[in-house]
Amino acid sequence: MHDVILHDLQADFLRHLEARRYSPFSIRVHRSHLRAWVRWLEERFAVRRVEQLRREHLEAWLHHLQARRTPQGLPLKARSINKHIEAVRLFLRRLRQQGLIHPDLPDAIAFLKQPQMLPQSVLTHAQVRRMLARVKTSHATGYRDRAMLELLYSSGIRAGELLKLNVSDIDLKSATALVHGKGDKQRLVPIGRTALRHLETYLVAVRPYLLCDAGEQALFLNRRGLRMKYETLLLTIKASAEPLAAEFSVSPHTFRRSCTTELIRGGANLYHVKELLGHETLDTLHHYVRLTIADLKKTHEKCHPRERDEGD
Repeated sequence: MHDVILHDLQADFLRHLEARRYSPFSIRVHRSHLRAWVRWLEERFAVRRVEQLRREHLEAWLHHLQARRTPQGLPLKARSINKHIEAVRLFLRRLRQQGLIHPDLPDAIAFLKQPQMLPQSVLTHAQVRRMLARVKTSHATGYRDRAMLELLYSSGIRAGELLKLNVSDIDLKSATALVHGKGDKQRLVPIGRTALRHLETYLVAVRPYLLCDAGEQALFLNRRGLRMKYETLLLTIKASAEPLAAEFSVSPHTFRRSCTTELIRGGANLYHVKELLGHETLDTLHHYVRLTIADLKKTHEKCHPRERDEGD
């Protein structure tokens, strides 16, 4: 048996995630969930060493998550619980690869079934236009913000993918961006005309003003001339979405959902949308197809000949 402390194994696991090109945000989330899990194991069962870990500990932990309540007294959503499970299962699989645990342990906790709900906080094109119009482009950081949000909405790329972009990834002539997705997989995505116009102006007239070190390759720079941080992007979106705050919770992912919805409503081929978003399968798009059933009903009522029959 191996006398190895669970807490000490976390650092190696997080380095493993970094080597696999997980985003800084994902690594922070996994670190937080793992710390809470290890602390719970020690407090509840006095489990500190990897060889002490048993299936019953994992099952009890899952019951613990399901019994937890939010500050409002509500149970955690299945999606939130699954984020905790994802972090622990990845960690356990890493330990299995290293021969430190029984091979069956990673599968001792299953993901909860999530209700098939429609995507939340999807904005209409008119709402996005109003948001973008609120970004003041009369100064350098404002124009940078407008170019960022235009690119997010145009391409549907993830926030982490946006912030990893380098200048060399943008081809203004072909209107494409080389995106570095999950698992360091690369894909080319088109840049729409409006986003391209803002991006070109940013690259020519604004980025040089923000640039401090000629060797900096990042596309979007902060006030110190360094690569933009996720927190800065969040603040930018929060400011532009302020009028919608009471109705929607707008995040970087909202732009991805809204882009996807508009493409499907416009009749885009689902396979093409899948490739644009960098998904492995079409499964993720099923919710968006359901979202557009209202549009389909309107089209059916307008176009189907039987809908125009009266009294039959």
